Amino acid sequence: MLGLLHTSPVHVPVFDALRDTDHPGLALRHHVDEGLLDRARRAGPDVGAVRAVLERAAAEGAHAVLCTCSTLGGVAESLATDVGVPVLRVDRPMAAAAVAVGPAVAVVASVASTLGPTVALVEEEAGRAGRRVDVRAVLVEDAWERFAAGDREGYLRLVTAAVERVGADGADVVVLAQASMADAATRADVPVPVLASPRPGLRAAAAVCGFPCPDPGTA
Repeated sequence: MLGLLHTSPVHVPVFDALRDTDHPGLALRHHVDEGLLDRARRAGPDVGAVRAVLERAAAEGAHAVLCTCSTLGGVAESLATDVGVPVLRVDRPMAAAAVAVGPAVAVVASVASTLGPTVALVEEEAGRAGRRVDVRAVLVEDAWERFAAGDREGYLRLVTAAVERVGADGADVVVLAQASMADAATRADVPVPVLASPRPGLRAAAAVCGFPCPDPGTA
C-alpha cells in the first residue's frame, strides 16, 4: 500500500486514475491536509505537522509515502528516517528527466513558495548527473487565486499561456512545478518538452512498493 500526502483534494482522483491505468492493484491511501500548504506559504513548512501525517500513514500500513506537494517535498523526503518508511517527493523523477533534456530549464509555478524548492531540486539533479543547468523561475501571477476559488479552467488557461511564453523564449524544457498544473503539459503548444510530475512520481513510488513500472514511453 502506498500512502500519499496531498495539500489539495483535487489530487486524489488524478492519482487514482493514474494508478488504475499504470499500476492496477496498487492500494492507495490518501492523506489530505490543505492547512500544510497554507502555513508553508505564510511562515515556511511546519515540519512537525508534516512528520505527523507521514507517521500516521506509516502506522496505517503504508510501505512508502509519496508527497505530491512540491513546496513540502524536500521536508517530507528528509523525514523518511524518522517515520521508518521510504518517503518520496513527486517531482524528483521529473527534475531528473528535465536535466537530461538540456541546460536551459524553465520552472513554472503558481505558488511562490514552490519556486525555491523546485529550482533547488533541478539543480541538485543536475549535480548528480554531472550536467550544467541554467534555471529560469517563472511565477504565474493570479493563477493560484483562480485555483483556490475553484476555477480550474481559468487556472489552467493562465498556466498554459505562461508555458507557451517561456517555451518559445529559449528554454530547452519546461518544468511544471506543481501537480495541479499537469494538464497544461498537453494543452500548451510549444516546440520543447513540457514535463509534469504526477505520472513519473507515482511510477517511482509504485516501484518502491514492488509494482512493475510501465514503459516510460507511455508517460
